Amino acid sequence: MNDILDRLLAADEPAPVSVHNENGPSPFLIVADHAGNCMPRALGRLGLPESECERHIAWDIGIAAVCRLVADALDATLVQQNYSRLVIDCNRAPGSESSIPGISELTRVPGNIGLSETQKAARVREIFRPYHDRIETELGRRRQAGRPAALIAMHSFTPIFEGVARPWHAGVLYNRDPRFARLLMALLKREAGLAVGDNEPYGVTDASDYTIPVHGERRGLHHVAIEVRQDLIADDNGQRAWGPLLARLLPQAYQELVAAEALRPA
Repeated sequence: MNDILDRLLAADEPAPVSVHNENGPSPFLIVADHAGNCMPRALGRLGLPESECERHIAWDIGIAAVCRLVADALDATLVQQNYSRLVIDCNRAPGSESSIPGISELTRVPGNIGLSETQKAARVREIFRPYHDRIETELGRRRQAGRPAALIAMHSFTPIFEGVARPWHAGVLYNRDPRFARLLMALLKREAGLAVGDNEPYGVTDASDYTIPVHGERRGLHHVAIEVRQDLIADDNGQRAWGPLLARLLPQAYQELVAAEALRPA
């Protein structure tokens, strides 16, 4: 399994990144770091049974469909990563301990044990880098055109982690700049019956995350990360409930944020 040629992905395999509605005029750029659970043929499913590759350890269940619904409703651009986070986690800095996990939750990942630097570099070069380069390209294009950009990072989380139930229906996450997150959180909390986590079930940090710190904070963009519990969006009915909900609330929160900024002293 570890005797991988220089080229990781064959020409007929799925691309590492997909872009939906590339020319959408919305200020929102929606990104999904863990949208897919594809595995390169060369890696042989990393030595895992199929059942593990369908679990939350391999991808963010349901989030790709929710993202597309939001993008279509808002005429926004969606950039999504198509390969499993077990191959390389596109929301972790390359070289970090959790970038190519040897253990995910309680599951040992045999195909990630004992990799050479060349093998790790192939995953960065062919999966991680094309995804983040595409985000950079889109944000750079907007800056050059003088268009506003707001980064919306979408994820889903497992309802039970290491035996502990998580009560939140959704979490709104942030790091240094909580403004967009707090406005969106307030709107979500007004929805009947929703339990909304404030930086729960985890928060964004420089050590644990990549997309928000690099593409959002370093560029000084408005940004927010959203987590939806996977059992709520695992099927079509749940996805069609959460997609329109987020499509309704995201513009409201953004408009409040822009209006508040306009009132600040220069």
